[in-house]
Amino acid sequence: MTTADAAAPRRRRRFGGVWINVGVALALTAIIVAFVGQPSSGSMSPTLEPGDRLIVNRLAFVGSDPNPGDIVVFRPDAHWGEKPAAGNWLTGGLQWIGETTGIRPYVLVKRVIAGPGQTVECCSAEGQLLVDGEPLDEPYVVKNLPFASGELDCDSTPMSSRCFAKVTVPEDSYLVLGDNRSNSADSAFLCRGVADPDDDCWRWMQRDAVFGKAGPILWPISRWGGP
Repeated sequence: MTTADAAAPRRRRRFGGVWINVGVALALTAIIVAFVGQPSSGSMSPTLEPGDRLIVNRLAFVGSDPNPGDIVVFRPDAHWGEKPAAGNWLTGGLQWIGETTGIRPYVLVKRVIAGPGQTVECCSAEGQLLVDGEPLDEPYVVKNLPFASGELDCDSTPMSSRCFAKVTVPEDSYLVLGDNRSNSADSAFLCRGVADPDDDCWRWMQRDAVFGKAGPILWPISRWGGP
Protein backbone atom coordinates (compact mmCIF):
# COMPACT_ATOMS: atom_id res chain seq x y z
CA MET A 1 0.00 0.00 0.00
CA THR A 2 1.38 3.38 -0.97
CA THR A 3 1.51 6.42 1.29
CA ALA A 4 -1.21 8.04 -0.84
CA ASP A 5 -3.44 4.96 -0.40
CA ALA A 6 -2.96 5.07 3.36
CA ALA A 7 -3.73 8.78 3.52
CA ALA A 8 -7.03 8.43 1.64
CA PRO A 9 -9.03 6.92 4.54
CA ARG A 10 -7.69 9.62 6.84
CA ARG A 11 -8.88 12.32 4.44
CA ARG A 12 -12.29 10.68 4.18
CA ARG A 13 -12.55 10.51 7.95
CA ARG A 14 -11.48 14.14 8.24
CA PHE A 15 -13.96 15.38 5.66
CA GLY A 16 -16.63 13.12 7.09
CA GLY A 17 -16.01 14.65 10.50
CA VAL A 18 -16.31 18.14 9.03
CA TRP A 19 -19.71 17.35 7.50
CA ILE A 20 -20.89 15.81 10.77
CA ASN A 21 -19.88 19.00 12.60
CA VAL A 22 -21.64 21.13 10.00
CA GLY A 23 -24.76 19.00 10.34
CA VAL A 24 -24.72 19.27 14.13
CA ALA A 25 -24.20 23.04 13.92
CA LEU A 26 -27.13 23.42 11.52
CA ALA A 27 -29.35 21.26 13.72
CA LEU A 28 -28.48 23.31 16.80
CA THR A 29 -29.10 26.53 14.88
CA ALA A 30 -32.52 25.25 13.79
CA ILE A 31 -33.41 24.35 17.37
CA ILE A 32 -32.32 27.77 18.65
CA VAL A 33 -34.20 29.61 15.89
CA ALA A 34 -37.29 27.49 16.55
CA PHE A 35 -37.47 28.69 20.15
CA VAL A 36 -36.40 32.32 19.63
CA GLY A 37 -38.82 34.93 18.34
CA GLN A 38 -39.16 38.67 18.09
CA PRO A 39 -42.00 41.21 17.95
CA SER A 40 -42.72 42.33 14.39
CA SER A 41 -43.92 45.82 15.41
CA GLY A 42 -44.18 48.23 18.32
CA SER A 43 -47.67 47.02 19.31
CA MET A 44 -46.39 45.47 22.57
CA SER A 45 -44.28 48.46 23.64
CA PRO A 46 -42.91 49.01 26.21
CA THR A 47 -43.25 45.38 27.37
CA LEU A 48 -41.60 44.19 24.15
CA GLU A 49 -39.84 46.39 21.63
CA PRO A 50 -38.99 45.80 17.95
CA GLY A 51 -35.56 44.17 17.89
CA ASP A 52 -36.06 42.23 21.13
CA ARG A 53 -35.20 38.55 20.83
CA LEU A 54 -37.13 36.40 23.25
CA ILE A 55 -37.56 32.77 24.17
CA VAL A 56 -40.77 31.28 22.76
CA ASN A 57 -41.96 28.39 24.90
CA ARG A 58 -43.60 26.10 22.34
CA LEU A 59 -44.51 23.61 25.05
CA ALA A 60 -46.34 26.05 27.35
CA PHE A 61 -49.81 25.18 26.06
CA VAL A 62 -49.39 21.47 25.48
CA GLY A 63 -52.25 20.04 27.53
CA SER A 64 -53.37 23.47 28.73
CA ASP A 65 -54.89 26.65 27.31
CA PRO A 66 -53.76 30.28 27.33
CA ASN A 67 -54.93 32.34 30.29
CA PRO A 68 -55.86 36.03 30.42
CA GLY A 69 -52.68 38.02 30.90
CA ASP A 70 -50.47 35.59 28.98
CA ILE A 71 -48.34 37.04 26.19
CA VAL A 72 -48.76 34.62 23.31
CA VAL A 73 -47.15 34.02 19.96
CA PHE A 74 -49.57 32.85 17.26
CA ARG A 75 -50.03 32.43 13.52
CA PRO A 76 -52.58 35.00 12.28
CA ASP A 77 -55.30 33.88 9.85
CA ALA A 78 -56.61 35.78 6.83
CA HIS A 79 -58.72 38.13 9.01
CA TRP A 80 -55.53 39.81 10.22
CA GLY A 81 -54.65 41.03 6.73
CA GLU A 82 -51.53 40.62 4.67
CA LYS A 83 -48.21 40.04 6.38
CA PRO A 84 -45.54 42.74 5.95
CA ALA A 85 -43.38 42.44 2.85
CA ALA A 86 -39.76 41.40 3.34
CA GLY A 87 -37.23 44.23 3.30
CA ASN A 88 -34.93 42.49 0.81
CA TRP A 89 -34.44 39.20 -1.05
CA LEU A 90 -32.30 37.69 1.71
CA THR A 91 -34.88 38.40 4.42
CA GLY A 92 -37.61 37.16 2.12
CA GLY A 93 -35.72 33.96 1.43
CA LEU A 94 -35.14 33.28 5.10
CA GLN A 95 -38.80 33.96 5.84
CA TRP A 96 -39.82 31.54 3.10
CA ILE A 97 -37.54 28.82 4.47
CA GLY A 98 -38.78 29.38 8.02
CA GLU A 99 -42.44 29.24 7.01
CA THR A 100 -42.02 26.31 4.65
CA THR A 101 -40.20 24.19 7.22
CA GLY A 102 -42.31 25.39 10.14
CA ILE A 103 -39.16 26.33 12.06
CA ARG A 104 -39.88 30.06 11.93
CA PRO A 105 -43.39 30.81 10.59
CA TYR A 106 -44.86 34.30 10.42
CA VAL A 107 -46.33 35.04 13.85
CA LEU A 108 -47.78 37.88 15.92
CA VAL A 109 -47.23 38.64 19.61
CA LYS A 110 -50.18 39.88 21.69
CA ARG A 111 -51.60 39.69 25.22
CA VAL A 112 -54.61 37.48 25.98
CA ILE A 113 -57.45 39.54 27.45
CA ALA A 114 -60.28 37.01 27.47
CA GLY A 115 -61.00 33.43 26.46
CA PRO A 116 -63.98 31.46 25.11
CA GLY A 117 -67.34 32.46 26.60
CA GLN A 118 -66.05 35.60 28.34
CA THR A 119 -67.49 39.02 27.56
CA VAL A 120 -65.33 42.06 26.89
CA GLU A 121 -66.20 45.72 26.38
CA CYS A 122 -64.65 49.13 26.66
CA CYS A 123 -64.97 51.21 28.56
CA SER A 124 -65.90 51.79 32.19
CA ALA A 125 -66.51 55.36 33.34
CA GLU A 126 -62.79 55.51 34.09
CA GLY A 127 -61.81 54.19 30.66
CA GLN A 128 -60.95 50.63 31.74
CA LEU A 129 -61.57 47.41 29.88
CA LEU A 130 -64.42 45.35 31.34
CA VAL A 131 -64.09 41.55 31.32
CA ASP A 132 -67.25 39.77 32.44
CA GLY A 133 -68.36 43.15 33.77
CA GLU A 134 -65.31 43.68 35.97
CA PRO A 135 -62.75 46.45 35.30
CA LEU A 136 -59.34 45.13 34.32
CA ASP A 137 -56.20 46.49 35.96
CA GLU A 138 -53.59 46.92 33.22
CA PRO A 139 -50.38 48.49 34.54
CA TYR A 140 -48.56 47.31 31.39
CA VAL A 141 -50.58 49.70 29.17
CA VAL A 142 -48.53 52.89 28.97
CA LYS A 143 -49.63 54.25 25.60
CA ASN A 144 -53.43 54.13 25.46
CA LEU A 145 -56.00 55.69 23.19
CA PRO A 146 -57.49 59.04 24.32
CA PHE A 147 -60.35 58.96 26.84
CA ALA A 148 -61.78 61.68 29.08
CA SER A 149 -64.88 60.90 31.13
CA GLY A 150 -67.70 63.33 30.30
CA GLU A 151 -65.73 64.86 27.42
CA LEU A 152 -64.42 62.15 25.12
CA ASP A 153 -65.87 58.82 26.21
CA CYS A 154 -68.19 56.08 24.93
CA ASP A 155 -71.28 58.33 25.08
CA SER A 156 -69.77 61.45 23.54
CA THR A 157 -69.95 62.59 19.92
CA PRO A 158 -67.51 61.78 18.50
CA MET A 159 -66.92 58.62 20.55
CA SER A 160 -63.52 57.89 22.05
CA SER A 161 -61.46 55.62 19.80
CA ARG A 162 -60.73 53.52 22.91
CA CYS A 163 -64.35 52.31 23.06
CA PHE A 164 -65.84 49.16 21.62
CA ALA A 165 -69.17 47.39 22.18
CA LYS A 166 -69.64 44.32 24.38
CA VAL A 167 -68.72 41.09 22.65
CA THR A 168 -68.65 37.44 23.70
CA VAL A 169 -65.52 35.53 22.72
CA PRO A 170 -66.43 32.55 20.50
CA GLU A 171 -65.56 28.93 21.21
CA ASP A 172 -61.90 28.00 20.69
CA SER A 173 -61.02 31.68 20.29
CA TYR A 174 -59.32 34.44 22.28
CA LEU A 175 -59.48 38.22 22.32
CA VAL A 176 -55.93 39.52 22.22
CA LEU A 177 -54.70 43.11 22.41
CA GLY A 178 -51.35 44.86 22.20
CA ASP A 179 -49.99 46.63 25.27
CA ASN A 180 -49.44 49.70 23.08
CA ARG A 181 -53.15 50.32 22.48
CA SER A 182 -52.46 53.50 20.53
CA ASN A 183 -50.59 51.50 17.88
CA SER A 184 -51.88 47.93 17.81
CA ALA A 185 -53.72 46.15 15.00
CA ASP A 186 -55.28 43.64 17.39
CA SER A 187 -58.59 41.80 17.95
CA ALA A 188 -60.56 45.03 18.51
CA PHE A 189 -58.68 47.25 16.05
CA LEU A 190 -61.44 47.46 13.44
CA CYS A 191 -64.26 47.69 16.00
CA ARG A 192 -63.03 50.63 18.09
CA GLY A 193 -64.95 53.89 18.07
CA VAL A 194 -68.00 52.26 16.43
CA ALA A 195 -71.31 52.23 18.33
CA ASP A 196 -72.78 49.24 16.46
CA PRO A 197 -69.91 47.32 14.84
CA ASP A 198 -70.37 44.51 12.35
CA ASP A 199 -69.60 41.05 13.73
CA ASP A 200 -66.95 40.61 11.04
CA CYS A 201 -64.81 43.40 12.47
CA TRP A 202 -63.47 41.17 15.27
CA ARG A 203 -60.20 39.36 14.72
CA TRP A 204 -59.94 36.35 17.01
CA MET A 205 -56.84 34.37 17.86
CA GLN A 206 -57.76 30.75 17.18
CA ARG A 207 -56.71 28.10 19.70
CA ASP A 208 -55.07 25.92 17.06
CA ALA A 209 -53.06 28.92 15.81
CA VAL A 210 -51.23 29.38 19.12
CA PHE A 211 -47.50 28.91 18.54
CA GLY A 212 -46.21 29.35 22.08
CA LYS A 213 -45.83 31.63 25.07
CA ALA A 214 -43.46 34.59 25.12
CA GLY A 215 -40.66 34.06 27.63
CA PRO A 216 -37.60 36.00 28.76
CA ILE A 217 -35.89 38.53 26.51
CA LEU A 218 -32.47 37.29 25.38
CA TRP A 219 -31.30 40.27 23.36
CA PRO A 220 -30.32 43.06 23.65
CA ILE A 221 -28.42 42.52 26.87
CA SER A 222 -29.79 45.76 28.31
CA ARG A 223 -33.29 44.24 28.21
CA TRP A 224 -32.55 40.79 29.65
CA GLY A 225 -35.45 39.27 31.55
CA GLY A 226 -39.19 39.89 31.38
CA PRO A 227 -41.58 40.26 29.77
